[in-house]
Amino acid sequence: MITARNTDIGALIDSGNSSKELFHIASTDRMRVYVSVPEVYSREAKTGMVADLKLTEFPGRLFKARLTTTSQSIDATRTLLAEFEASNSTGELLPGAYAEVHLHVQSRAATLIVPVTALLFRSEGLRIGIVKAENRAALLPVTLGRDFGNEVEVVSGISDGDSIIVNPPDSLISNQSVRAVSSGESKGAQ
Repeated sequence: MITARNTDIGALIDSGNSSKELFHIASTDRMRVYVSVPEVYSREAKTGMVADLKLTEFPGRLFKARLTTTSQSIDATRTLLAEFEASNSTGELLPGAYAEVHLHVQSRAATLIVPVTALLFRSEGLRIGIVKAENRAALLPVTLGRDFGNEVEVVSGISDGDSIIVNPPDSLISNQSVRAVSSGESKGAQ
């Protein structure tokens, strides 16, 4: 299929040393999709891996793509360039279109999502306050993963059953007595 024509009938065409191309030709029955896979998932990007493509012009619809090859190296953006191939026998996918690609990868570790307001920035490092037995505070060092804006992913330092202190005062110290308030109670309570 000719996707662009850069000449007109009757135009003079140079032979040999012209840097101007005459046509863009595309084979659209199979589409190549180039994806920058984050380094943390690069080991799972193996030939044959399946991904879902979402395009804004097809709401609620997914197209399947299969990984055919990778660059086998991490670039300056800390990503691995991967080439996926999607069947396009119906011609619905257009060359040059942008798609959201959802990779089917396993998370390296169990993570928790907490509000950014729970974070305490201390000289000894990043901390999150939790309520321990006997209503005592504990400041735990944490390691963050992805930043989602109002929430962050915590990859280590706290457990699923911990009661996190949201909006802790800067003066909070370990073993300080605290009063636990459920998230449904008044914000004025301390």
